[in-house]
Amino acid sequence: MDLVTVLLGIIVILFLVNTFRNQKQGNDKNVPPGPKPLPIIGNIHIMDIGKPHKTFVQLAKKYGTVFSFRIGMSKSIVLCGYETIKDALINHAELFSERPNIPLFTEAIKGHGIVFATGENWKAMRRFTLSTLRDYGMGRRTIEDKITEESECLIQKLRSHEGKPFDNVTSIYAAVTNIIVSILLSKRFDYEDPTILRLMGIVNENVKLLSSPWVILYNSFPFLAKLLPGAHKTIFENVKEFENFITRTFTKHKKELDVNDQRNLIDAFLAKQQEGATVITLIHSALRDKDYFEKPEEFYPEHFLDSVGNFRKNEAFIPFSIGKRSCAGETLAKMEIFLFFTSLLQNFTFHPPPGAKLDLTPALGSTNAPQPYEICAVSRR
Repeated sequence: MDLVTVLLGIIVILFLVNTFRNQKQGNDKNVPPGPKPLPIIGNIHIMDIGKPHKTFVQLAKKYGTVFSFRIGMSKSIVLCGYETIKDALINHAELFSERPNIPLFTEAIKGHGIVFATGENWKAMRRFTLSTLRDYGMGRRTIEDKITEESECLIQKLRSHEGKPFDNVTSIYAAVTNIIVSILLSKRFDYEDPTILRLMGIVNENVKLLSSPWVILYNSFPFLAKLLPGAHKTIFENVKEFENFITRTFTKHKKELDVNDQRNLIDAFLAKQQEGATVITLIHSALRDKDYFEKPEEFYPEHFLDSVGNFRKNEAFIPFSIGKRSCAGETLAKMEIFLFFTSLLQNFTFHPPPGAKLDLTPALGSTNAPQPYEICAVSRR
């Protein structure tokens, strides 16, 4: 029996299972409205694979801010708009604090860390991370000094291009990464160091691959996708390489550990160890909610200014999410943005290369990262 015959047999079985499930759940009154799914593939045929958030925003106009959507045979409930997301993540925080079982992440991460961990493991890791980050200066002068020092390194790197066009993404990513590295390892990498370039390359590649059709196939039919090649295989290989780096790093620090002189977050973690239906909250829709952003698709500073030009907080601006699952590094990130941004503007005037036209449309991937582009940094001194 060849592989094609086996796959066809599996598809027929899935079709029958899906049909039976639909008949059994057809009268479920608790499911919000949504587009009618097809057998096996669900609603994938109407999804913009590269930019699924656009599909969800369009569907919200038809079905409301809470609607159902089936990816393969997995049912999801999509929440759109700031008020709906706030109600879920703030007013019903406990109910929405868990993470769904997403096969790709379950296989790759295995419940470790913070982002995809659940239950008591997640609560313990989040408490440890927040308290240790505060111990090592997050929100205080200590970390501010590290960011200022790193911004000086970034300024020198940009100045070395002498106003000529260059791709600034690598340097900026490396500068931001070095802040995390300084907290984890008490060191920084040179921007051309092969180690940091490879680690950033792994992360960036995986972020882009998460929007691949192969990933959707894996999450819908993991037992089938495991038999096939595709982007999911690359993601697993990248995760394994990253894990090997982490293992080597922890092994080295464990040999040098002095519990009475904990130098960084890894030392603190090692010392501590010695002591003992999927809901999609579409943050994109909140950041472009027309009830809070007059011109959501444009660069429009007035979104954050009052009638006399003073800064005003826009509560729908939640890039770090809200509630119990909000980003643990939000305070650190905001400090980095402010210090990097102000120090760069104090030292350079930025403009595109002569005749170039910048495309601000986000690149494909699971984040709104910018597309590769060149920029000129002209020194003010």
